[in-house]
Amino acid sequence: MTRVFLVDDHAVVRQGLRLYLGIDPSLEVVGEAQNGQEALEQVALLQPSVVVMDLMMPVMDGIAATKAIRSQFPNVEVLALTSALEEHKVNGAIQAGAIGYLLKDARADDIIEAIHAAARGEVRLSPQARAKLLLEYRAPDMREHLTARETLILQLITRGLSNAQIALETGNTESTIKTHVSRLLDKLNLTSRTQAALFALREGIAEL
Repeated sequence: MTRVFLVDDHAVVRQGLRLYLGIDPSLEVVGEAQNGQEALEQVALLQPSVVVMDLMMPVMDGIAATKAIRSQFPNVEVLALTSALEEHKVNGAIQAGAIGYLLKDARADDIIEAIHAAARGEVRLSPQARAKLLLEYRAPDMREHLTARETLILQLITRGLSNAQIALETGNTESTIKTHVSRLLDKLNLTSRTQAALFALREGIAEL
C-alpha cells in the first residue's frame, strides 16, 4: 500500500480526491490537513509515502510546507496538485523539493499514476508546468564536465525512471545508483531529481 496524505484548504477538494483515490486499492489515504502547518504536524505522526499538496493555503502555504516536509522527512515525497500556474509558484514548489507538479484539472487516472510515480521516486510534471519551468529555469554553473556514466544516469532520470529502474537499465545495484545520483546532484549544485531533469532538458542533454 502507498500511504497518501492530502493537503488542501477546501474540504470539497479533499473529499473529491478521496473518492478518486479510492478507485485504486493499492492507495490508502491516511490523513488530511487544511493548511501547511497542520500537514507538517500530521506528517510527523503518520509518515505517509506521498503528500498531495495544494500551494495556496492560509497559515502556511504549500511551498513552505513542502520545504519543511522535505527537510524534516526526506523519505516523504511531495506532489504539488494545484490550480496555480504562475511561474513563481511552479518554480517555488520544485525548488522546495516537490517531485511532481500537476494541475487540478488533471484526470483522475493521471493523478493516481503520478502518486505511484512519486512513491517510486519518479518525476511527473504537467505539460503546462514543464513549459513554465523550462522558461524560468536557470542552469547551474557546472564545476566540471559530466562523465559518460553521469550523462546516462541524467538521461534516465529525465525519462522518469526511479533508482531501481536505472539499476536494471545499467546493470548496477540500487544502492550504487542512489550514490551516483546523490553525487550527480551535488556536482550540478541541485537539490532534487526534478531539477536534474529540467537541467538535462534545458541543456539538451536529454529529450522528452
